[in-house]
Order: sequence, then C-alpha cells, then structure tokens
Amino acid sequence: MNKKQWMSFSKTALSAAVAIVIAGPALAQQSVNAATEASDDGMPRAKEDKVRLGTITIVGEGGKLGAGQMLNEDAVKGRSTITKAAVEKDLSTGNPYQALALLPGVNTFNHDSTGLFGGGMTVRGFGSDQLGFTVNGVPVNDSGNYAVYPQQYVDQENVCTQSITQGSPDVESPHSGATGGSVSINSCDPEDKRRFRFGQTLGSLNLTRTFLRMDTGRFADDKLKVFLSYSHTQADKWKGEGQAKKDHIDFAFRWDLSPDSTVLGSVLYNRAVNNNLLAPTLAQLNSNGYKFDFSSTFTPGHLPGVNGTAQRETGPNPSFYKLSTNPFENVVASVSGSFKLAEETYLKIQPYLWKGYGTGGNQQTTLSETAFLNTATGKTGAGVDLNGDGDKLDTIIVARGSVTKTSRPGVTAELNKTLGNHQLKFGLWYERAEHRQTQPAVAVDANGNSADIWLRNGHIQRPDGSDYQGRDWLSISTASQAYVADNYSFMGDRGMLSLGLRVPQVTRDVSNYANESVTTAYNMKRSFSEVLPQMGLRFNVDKNSQVFFNVGKNFRAPPNFAFTGNNVKLNTTSGQVDLVTATKAETSIMTDIGFRIQNKQVSFSATFFQADFKDRQANVYDAATDRSTYANAGRVTNRGVELELGSASYKGFTAYGSMSLQKSKILDDMSATKNQIIPLSGKQFTLTPETMIATSLQYQAGPLYARVKVKYSGKQYATLMNDEVVPSYTTGDFAAGYTVGNVGPMSNTQLRFNVNNISNAQYRNPNSGTVVNAKPVGTTPAGTVSYFLGAPRFFSIQLSGDFN
Repeated sequence: MNKKQWMSFSKTALSAAVAIVIAGPALAQQSVNAATEASDDGMPRAKEDKVRLGTITIVGEGGKLGAGQMLNEDAVKGRSTITKAAVEKDLSTGNPYQALALLPGVNTFNHDSTGLFGGGMTVRGFGSDQLGFTVNGVPVNDSGNYAVYPQQYVDQENVCTQSITQGSPDVESPHSGATGGSVSINSCDPEDKRRFRFGQTLGSLNLTRTFLRMDTGRFADDKLKVFLSYSHTQADKWKGEGQAKKDHIDFAFRWDLSPDSTVLGSVLYNRAVNNNLLAPTLAQLNSNGYKFDFSSTFTPGHLPGVNGTAQRETGPNPSFYKLSTNPFENVVASVSGSFKLAEETYLKIQPYLWKGYGTGGNQQTTLSETAFLNTATGKTGAGVDLNGDGDKLDTIIVARGSVTKTSRPGVTAELNKTLGNHQLKFGLWYERAEHRQTQPAVAVDANGNSADIWLRNGHIQRPDGSDYQGRDWLSISTASQAYVADNYSFMGDRGMLSLGLRVPQVTRDVSNYANESVTTAYNMKRSFSEVLPQMGLRFNVDKNSQVFFNVGKNFRAPPNFAFTGNNVKLNTTSGQVDLVTATKAETSIMTDIGFRIQNKQVSFSATFFQADFKDRQANVYDAATDRSTYANAGRVTNRGVELELGSASYKGFTAYGSMSLQKSKILDDMSATKNQIIPLSGKQFTLTPETMIATSLQYQAGPLYARVKVKYSGKQYATLMNDEVVPSYTTGDFAAGYTVGNVGPMSNTQLRFNVNNISNAQYRNPNSGTVVNAKPVGTTPAGTVSYFLGAPRFFSIQLSGDFN
C-alpha cells in the first residue's frame, strides 16, 4: 500500500468515525421517536464484577440482545461480550476462540471443528500472545512465551461471559505481555437450587462427549452453594491417523458472608492427549493434497543392529503420527473475596495458582550414540549404545520432546473507595512463575511407540547415569504491578471520566544448565518496567446514545526464549554471556473513539481505532551465521473501524452483525544482517485482514430454535514482506434445537443439532505471523510458512437434561 492509499484510507476511516459521532444524536433521537418511552429496560448490560478484578457480570437477560452475542455497554473503550445464551447453542466441545469468532476485530481459526486441537487468534493485528487472557480473573497466558491454549481452560457449559477489549486492557488487568487488548472468560456461579445435569454429544469423526454437573443449591443458612462438573471428550483427527482425548473437571463455590462481603472460588483441571495435525507448507499442500498429514506407518523404522557397522536410521517422513503428540495436564485454582471495610470502602483480593506439565511439538528425531555430554569435561562426544548391538557407531530413532513444567502462584488486591462522584482504585499484583523447560529422550519400540508419551519415565541417560537433555532451562519470571485509577461521574451520572496509571515490572531470570545443545552453563537476568497511563471518557448524549473515547499505553516484556539459544552469545573462555541483539520491551498506544445507540429494539456500536506499535519483536534468520535471532522489527500502525449491531427479538427473529475494516502499515525496514536490509516499510502486517464481516440470524418459536452464523474473512498476508498471500474465505455454521421438557424423571430435556462449515469450504491460515519473507531478498534466504487448514463439514447431536 503506497502513501497516497494509506492517507486516503486514514481520511476515509476518520471521516466515517466523525460522521457517526456527529450523526449519532440524530439517529438516537429517531430511535426515541420510533419507540414510545424507548429505553433498554430488561436488555442485558455489562457491569463491573463486584468480587473478581477485571471481570464483568450481566444485568438483565443475557439472551435478549443479538441472541446472546452482545451486551449493552457503558465502558469508556471498545468492548464486546458473548453470553451463555449464544455459546450453549454451539457445539458443546467448542473453545473460547470459536465463541469469540463473530465479534468485531477478531480474526480467529481453529485446527478442527471440535475445538479440541486448539487454534489461533489475532485482534487488530495483535496475536493471542500479545493479548492478556484471564479465566475467572487469573492470568493464563504462558508465563514464558505468552502463548494461549484455548482448549485447556473451561467447559463451555460452565461459562457465563466471554469478553474482549479490543484496545487497551483495563488498568487492573494482571498482565505483563498485553500490548494488544484483553480477553476475560468467566464461569457461572453455582445454581441456587439443587440440580444434576447430564449431557451426551455424538458426532462425526467418532466424536463422543459426556458431561455431568452437580449443583448443591444453597445451604448453610442459604449462604453457600457449590457445583462440581466432569466431562470426557474424544474425537478422531479430520485428516490422517490419531485422535484427541480430554478429561476436564470444574469446581466452584460462592459464599455470601453478608450482603456486603462475598467469597468466590474455583478449581479448573484439564488433562488432554492429542495427536498433532500437520501444518503443511504451500508447496506440500499443492503437491500432496488437502489431507496431507503425518505418516500412518512407522516405515522406515529401526534397522537391525550389527556390531562394528554404523546403522543410520532416518525414520518416516513426515514423522510417524504416534511420535507427534501433545499431552498436557494443568490446573487453575483461585479464591476471590470482596469485603466491606467501611462505608463505600471495599477490599478485593484474589490469590491464585496455575500449575501445568506437558510436552509438545514433534517427538520423532534421531540421536547419535556419540552425541552425549561428558559432564566431567563439559563437552559432547560421550558414547552410549542405544540399540544394544555392542558398538557406539549408530544413529537411532528416539522420541525427544519439549517438556514444560510450570508453577505459578500469584495474588491481586485492590482497595476500592467511593468519595462523592469519584470511584478510586488502588491495587497491586504480584506473581512468581517457575518455568522448567527440558528436552529428555526415550526409546521407541519396533512399532513406533515411545516408552512414555509424557516423557516422565524411562529417560535415555548419559554414561554417568544423568539424563540426556536437548535443552535444560529454568526461567524464574517475577511480575508485579501497582496501579491507581479514578472514575469520575459528572452531570448526574451522564458522563464519566476515567483516569488510570499502572506500572508493571517484569524480571526474567533465565538459567541454562549444561546440556547436549549448549554445553556451557550460564545465567542471564534482565528487568523491564514501564509507566502506562490511560484516559477515557464516556458521555450520554441522551438516554439512548453515548459517545466514548479512550487512549492508553500498553507493554509487553520479552519472552523467556529471548534469553536462550541463538539469542545469546557466549564467550567460552571467560564464561561471560550477552544478547546478540539488545532486547527491548514492546509498547503500543491504543486509541478508541466511538458512538453507541442502545434501546429496546437495537444496540449499535461504532468504534474508530488506531494502534501505534513500537519495538515489535520477531525472529530473523541470518544466513551468514546460520542463526535465527529475536530481533526488533520496528514500528507498526493499524487503523480501522469496528461496527457491531444486535437486535431484540422481532416476531421470533433475532439478529447480530459485526464488520471490521482496517489497514495496517509497517513503518520501518528490518536489518537482517550488517549488509542486508529487508524493505518492509509500507508493507501490511501479517494476519490482519482488511475486511471481516460476521452475522448471526436466529429464529425461535416456543421450544424450537434455528440459527445460522456466517463469517467472511478478507485477504491477508502470511509474511511481513507480503510475498505470500492468504486468500479470503467464508464459513458458515448451523444450529437447531428443541426443548422437549419433562421426560420421565428428567426435566428441561433438550435436543441440539449442529453443522459446522456448512459449505465444506477449504481455506488456510498461517501458523505464525513472524515469517519475514517467503522468497529470497538479497542474501536473505526464503523463510517457510506453514498453514493450518480449515476442517471439513462436521455434524453433531446433543441430548441434555436435568434431574432435580
């Protein structure tokens, strides 16, 4: 996009936003005239949660607006929320990425229809690892690299709201890596009355899912209520061999100590074992077809051992599917309390713990029998007879995976005081995440089965009896944040001015222990901090319309891998270590200006946004040194307009729609080597479609409903050089259901039917947005883009009911 086109888009977008703001009062007045005593009484509205920090609750009926796809808002910034009323009509195995897909600004895809294999998401050009995710107020981005695993956190039956703030996170958000917006996922409270719920889902690809939930109802003088749920889900991959298995347990309680003091608690446990889906390159896709995947047979496998002769095994290509798995187990536990200390003075506090263990990536590899570390000399070359043929000359297929073990305790606390028209907040956040990352190896038998897919037992050992390690890192990441905010209400609550300031600090303390890849031990410690102001204004033009404005600065500390591997230069003589390239924290300034119309018939929101991104970090390959390093990719600007519309029910029909129009622009060239500049200036940023349009139309007549969802995702780029294009595509889903009512001892009996990807569309999405170029640029060789492909049409049916 040239400068003239960029300026034209900027002027057009700004003109549209200004026109909306100017015309807003007139539009709102027309709405008032069209509806007698128009207001949104009974319509669902987002309100700040009185117990958990940085979360919202619903006032009103969640399903009355856009069939649950939208809430009325009073926030000073753009925010969109989907409710339980919409999500419960989706496929029961779904994950948050699928739930949020229709919301403005959201560009998302999943690796399959069930949601069990995960997916990817960008918002306004920011990846999920640049967004702050919380579940029940607990930060759940990976503490090392900020990755998000949407299939792990919750069962959708237990979720009440899923919200996305497309611009700046709230001032109290406990995030050290959110240069983009934030996503908040919140469980429902236990039911007031005792109930046992059962659900069974069957579908394509041998999908089976059983969901059980028990609610105690209120007890202990009606102050306490609890629920416990369990689900088991499994389904085959849509291409190739393998499957996904998931067991999930949710536990939650609410304890109302008094009308002004409440304690909420939850424990979310997940255990999953997935075979990976292969992400092909464009060349592999064109050569091998749409269902190209990992090898289904272990051929060629092990060679017969012969003493004195070198056997050099290679293994299947692509890797054998049983040696590309992703087993993971994690638990997120928290207790949240809100306590009245004095008149209009409350203390909110939430201690939490996130623990996880798992492996990932592709485990199939080969290991030389002389590649072992001699711990006495600190050099490789020690030998182990892996195949038992009496020599140490061979190269043998083994299973080696990236093991990550995380323990992450933390606490958030806030003092909330109302003084006249001022609501004052003073808060602190602290956490200490211990991130242990190793790479052990285990033997593979003649059928291609690893000795332990979890890589907990049976490790291949060095001659001295210690474990072989392809990597051996310990990252201690300490994060803290102090913040202060004032929400000032004026003109009889007609307007609100929000001022906030937060100061996050992150310390990365990374230790590399001697291993087969990096034989010298070292420690590197770096701290990052930034002062982040926010300012927002919301003003009610009349009782049906409001304008809002917000600007805020955001911050993202470098991930832990920026201090390991090729990013570090080591003087083996002195033992001193330093970074190849000075690593800076990413920062962004996000600006929202918008207008809302909210009445009994319709809710409409228009937001003009600008994102100014600085010190974007990316992986850059240097052919001269054969190293990929974590480098500064410079500045990026993204501008656009987001529109959102939801209707109330009219003769049984309810509609929702969103539109996102955006233009991104890279402002700086990138230095690949001392002598090679990659001309990125003026290019569009990756994974940022210029146009996205989404709609949902539902019809309900008594116990029967039917719903169609359609989304168009425009053209986007897979590389920063814009030399590989991702074509536009359209997908659609269908849902229908019928409430039977009482069937024997079962009440609220429901049948649901879902079809995902109705048109059986084929499309692709890059698995990363950091590839610089797909074609050679000067001395810089071509990078490789891999793609996740759209899953084919999928059918499912669900039966559920309650036993009271």
